[in-house]
Amino acid sequence: MTVKNSAIAQRSIAVAGPAPRGVLLAALGVAAFSLTFPSTVWGLESFGVWSLVSLRSTLAALIAGGFLLALRVRLPERRHWASLAVVGAGVVVGFPLLTTLALETSTSAHAAVVVGLLPLTTAVLAALRTGRRPSRAFWLAAVAGAAVVIVFTVAESGGSLRRGDLYLLGALLVCAAGYTEGGRLAREMPGWQVIGWALLLCLPLALAGTAAALSVEPVELTARGVTGLVWVAAGSTFFGLYVWYRGMAEIGIPRASQLQLAQPLLTLVWSVALLGERLSPAAPLAAAGVLVCIAVTQRARS
Repeated sequence: MTVKNSAIAQRSIAVAGPAPRGVLLAALGVAAFSLTFPSTVWGLESFGVWSLVSLRSTLAALIAGGFLLALRVRLPERRHWASLAVVGAGVVVGFPLLTTLALETSTSAHAAVVVGLLPLTTAVLAALRTGRRPSRAFWLAAVAGAAVVIVFTVAESGGSLRRGDLYLLGALLVCAAGYTEGGRLAREMPGWQVIGWALLLCLPLALAGTAAALSVEPVELTARGVTGLVWVAAGSTFFGLYVWYRGMAEIGIPRASQLQLAQPLLTLVWSVALLGERLSPAAPLAAAGVLVCIAVTQRARS
């Protein structure tokens, strides 16, 4: 095969669909994120809201800092720090804090509604931020998938709004901004460095918050509480965001964001298995509808 034909073949593969590795990485991120709410509920058994959020960020930053130091990674360029600040504000500080506050009064299953809205919000912000315009089929499938998740989760909560809904709405917006900026930045540096530097940027605030929170909030260590803290720090915040940003860099922000349509249903499964919450018989139907929408968005050209 000539060089020219090889290049044409590679372009054809790129047009035909997203790289399987990118889809796998983004899917691993979704799987990690799906455990976040149940793990947060576990963490709240041992720690107060502010202690849990601060310790989560501190531990994740120490893990990231260890990797960056061991591999002797250079500091990001000056032009990247503003984007890293957006990532930090959105996914390191804003989303964990607001969702943890929400989970004081909301169940893990109900809180999953914010994740159902997150893919569509991320796709919209990505289109505005990057100037790219996904196809009509993509948008129809994205809206349909979000609608399936919204109807399912609202029906599960009895159609009533909870006190934590404003927190969840705020978490949705700041997280979508962080995902969008992080996915864009992951095209210029490895995804683990994106979240690593964002975590380190927030470390001074996390340390101060940890010291202040632990001095006023009671701590009652339990196996589940410690396990929840470790997971939200190492699993959700570091590993999950690492593979998530790598996946977004390979398959694009809009397509990757639609994989998160499966996250609320996974969270519901974990909520039943880990927290004892009851799952409606409608879950398999909602899961099937979401998977159809994901398949459409993955095939739609963006």
